[in-house]
Amino acid sequence: VNEIVYGAMAAADVQKAVEKEFEMALQDRVMEETKDKKNAVESYVYDMRNKLSDKYQEFVTDSEREQFMAKLQEVEDWLYEDGEDETKGVYIAKLEELKKQGDPIEQRYKENTERGPLIDQFIYCINSYREAAMSSDPKFDHIDLAEKQKVLNECVEAEAWFREKKQQQDALPKYANPVLLSADVQKKAEALDRVCRPIMTKPKPKPAKPATPETPSPQPPQ
Repeated sequence: VNEIVYGAMAAADVQKAVEKEFEMALQDRVMEETKDKKNAVESYVYDMRNKLSDKYQEFVTDSEREQFMAKLQEVEDWLYEDGEDETKGVYIAKLEELKKQGDPIEQRYKENTERGPLIDQFIYCINSYREAAMSSDPKFDHIDLAEKQKVLNECVEAEAWFREKKQQQDALPKYANPVLLSADVQKKAEALDRVCRPIMTKPKPKPAKPATPETPSPQPPQ
């Protein structure tokens, strides 16, 4: 006999209530995430429009700017009309669509900003290892000449690569995609360091201990 307690919910009703609560919580979460994605599209439109007229101005052609500005306006109008109540996936796709046009412009600006300090570090790295390999300082006397020449060759190769890339980069306008990339400069610096550092920081061999003269054994009495 099943005992029914007055005021208590049957197991099936409890399960339904739990499922309903979970469903409502899920809906709230989806609504919040959808709102966030819509706001992300709106923020991107306003932010990119301002940057195109300001710090990105040199990194985009006039026609490219006009086309992108028109696209941003189109998306802004859509947000307050047909796109006012769309799904999360639609807003994500719309933002990705805008970034296909905006990311190359942002990358040109970022490269132009970050490349300088990395180049300075790279040149310093080349000069430091070259000077060490050519130094007459006694602290480097224990390093083989062939090893020092290897360091010099690596420095020459790295410098030649940089000069060629810099010449190509200097010939380009800022609105063109760069050929001298910060990531490539950093990789070259790391590669140079991997080869040269173990050679130029090779520790001096420890001096040999002086031989201890043998003490003659005492002769037994005759």
